[in-house]
Amino acid sequence: MRVVILFGSELGTAETVADSIADVLASHDVSVYDMAEFAVEDLDVRDVHLIVCSTYGDGELPTGAEPFFDALDAAAPDLTGLHFAVFGLGDSIYGDTFNRGGEIAAEKLAERGATQFGVHARHDASTEIRPKDMAREWASELRMPTLTSA
Repeated sequence: MRVVILFGSELGTAETVADSIADVLASHDVSVYDMAEFAVEDLDVRDVHLIVCSTYGDGELPTGAEPFFDALDAAAPDLTGLHFAVFGLGDSIYGDTFNRGGEIAAEKLAERGATQFGVHARHDASTEIRPKDMAREWASELRMPTLTSA
């Protein structure tokens, strides 16, 4: 099974988290991509997708994720059969917009027919828990879906 980890970041934390998740899942065929450099056409229902997304500004997608989700909106592909899990990054000091970037990513994929699996992780920068540590634990407990070849 191939695992595709897509990260959207503003300051680089999501990339570090994505690499930590890849380390935990090294028994799989794992690839890590910056969402800003990943084409929507390359989404493949035969792969499991893990989305690592920070939150920027007033609860928006980070700059690194915007091109990917703009392209997703424009192309409007049918993603039925695609499975994804989300590890979000945010800071609870921002209240209602806490971890909104990961939520927006999940909503946009689900709107296209993709299925979310696993626990939607929401790291809080206001805690003493390091994002890499939480990501490693999350990845080690993630139950990968059984995929059928397309």
